[in-house]
Amino acid sequence: MDSDWTTEAPAKDRRVRRSRAALMRAAVELVSERDSPAVAVSEIAEAADVSRQVLYQQFGDRDALLLEAALDLVRRELLGDLAGLASATDEHGSFLALGRHFAAHRRFYRALLTGASAYALNKALTGLFLPLNREHLGHAFGRHLDAQGAEDLATFLTGGAGAVVNTWVVDGPDPLDPEEFAGRLMRMRSVVTAMITKEAGR
Repeated sequence: MDSDWTTEAPAKDRRVRRSRAALMRAAVELVSERDSPAVAVSEIAEAADVSRQVLYQQFGDRDALLLEAALDLVRRELLGDLAGLASATDEHGSFLALGRHFAAHRRFYRALLTGASAYALNKALTGLFLPLNREHLGHAFGRHLDAQGAEDLATFLTGGAGAVVNTWVVDGPDPLDPEEFAGRLMRMRSVVTAMITKEAGR
């Protein structure tokens, strides 16, 4: 019995991973094509070549699927590039990677950021980016800030940067210019650095 389970479970896990990936990919493609999250569950399931029951079993509902698809997209395509922020070796490159990612998937993110899942998406993205900002601030300003001050600043900057990105994605000119946007983020970063350094020197 044990041998049957050990051979069956990995195969089942692979099927689950494949169907989850197919559903998330289909969700991103359909929402992007329509510039709207109002895509029927049946259409997503059909595009992923799975049943509606599989979608409900793995995600619960369409909104949960769309949220997870967005987070999966960020994890797979962006977080690795943004690791440079923590070491501060190439901040411009990291900001440029951020801009390029959201510009490349603008239609998908814009649909979610202007729909019912906007709050949940913003909260989840903050959870992904906060550790990066926390680590970066610790390296850059650890001697200037106590633990609570560093945590508050990381939260403040993550939320503020999220608002800037949201506004750019939703209302920015078409097409979006990642290089120009990276420059804007670099200028904001320079102002914050100067303010913290000046305050700490008093």
